[in-house]
Amino acid sequence: MPTVLQVGGYRFFFYANENAEPAHIHIQRERMLAKFWLQPVALASSSGFAAHELKKLLVSFAIS
Repeated sequence: MPTVLQVGGYRFFFYANENAEPAHIHIQRERMLAKFWLQPVALASSSGFAAHELKKLLVSFAIS
């Protein structure tokens, strides 16, 4: 699972063998984990993140 970016306590990474799924990125902070689809940007799943933190992550994707 290659790490793409580490910033502000977040680790952005992907699994190289998830060919059957649309393009997405995993985000981890401590024991919390989320997965975002890239086209269109949308939350796919999450575990442990608060709603306000997920919204912050989603907004950061939308303006990137």
